[in-house]
Amino acid sequence: MVLHPRHYPWSSYSINAEGKQSDLITPNEQYLRLGVTGDLRRDAYQGLFKAHMDTNVIDDIRSSTNGNYVLGNERFKNEILAILNRRVVPGKAGRPVRLV
Repeated sequence: MVLHPRHYPWSSYSINAEGKQSDLITPNEQYLRLGVTGDLRRDAYQGLFKAHMDTNVIDDIRSSTNGNYVLGNERFKNEILAILNRRVVPGKAGRPVRLV
């Protein structure tokens, strides 16, 4: 969408990371936990955006989100299956084989 979060008009990045003032945005609990001072919070928040994710991880996240299935190890998938009692992994494409 944009090269950097500060360029997205609906992002709070410029407030949380750069200290821009806003009457609309108030700090949330997780943000306040990033540091005891505004400078420490802004530095920590900026650090969140410096981490690079492996493209395979990003692809896995997109696939699971778009396919509406669970992303995690087998134990986690089995736990979610037991709780929801519904499919948590992609199914096989096409119609089921018809037994005659």
